[in-house]
Formats: sequence, structure tokens, C-alpha cells
Amino acid sequence: MKISIDDLHKAFESRVRLGIMSALAVNDSLDFTSLKEYLDVTDGNLASHLKTLEKEEFIGVEKSFIDRKPNTKYYMTKEGKKAFDQHLKVLEEIINSQK
Repeated sequence: MKISIDDLHKAFESRVRLGIMSALAVNDSLDFTSLKEYLDVTDGNLASHLKTLEKEEFIGVEKSFIDRKPNTKYYMTKEGKKAFDQHLKVLEEIINSQK
């Protein structure tokens, strides 16, 4: 079976989007500030990558208020988990094909 990098999902080419999905894969949800600190990116940079993943319907958003302050949490959708798992599977196949 031939394995191609074309099988990798374009949405995960960015290290920031890959980081977002990795963080959400091991957490039920994370708020904006936690993701920003974890990935060490600016507000604008994180917001644009989150918007891209949201448009793909790979992440969902929950907005609420905590002590009158807005709080935005992100979580991985079922579609996002499926796409991310497939992406990781292809990466693993590429790595294993080189052994």
C-alpha cells in the first residue's frame, strides 16, 4: 500500500492548529487563555487558527460568563476527533513505512 503525504489533512498543517487539536484531544475542553498560554501564541494568532478549525467543524465553542467576565471554551467535535485520528494514523503510517 502506497502512503502519501497528500493523505494528511490540510487543516492540521499549521503547528498551532496541530497544537490546539492535540491539547483538546486530551482535555474535555479548554478556555482561550489556557490554550494561549499552552501554545505560547498571541491572541490574534490563536483566534485565527481557532476560527479555521471552527469553520471545518473540528472544534466547538461554548461561551459563558464567570463573575461577569466572558469565558470562551473550546472542545473537539466528533468530526474533529475523526479527522484528527485519521491524520495521526497517516503520520504513523508514513513513519512506519520508513523503518
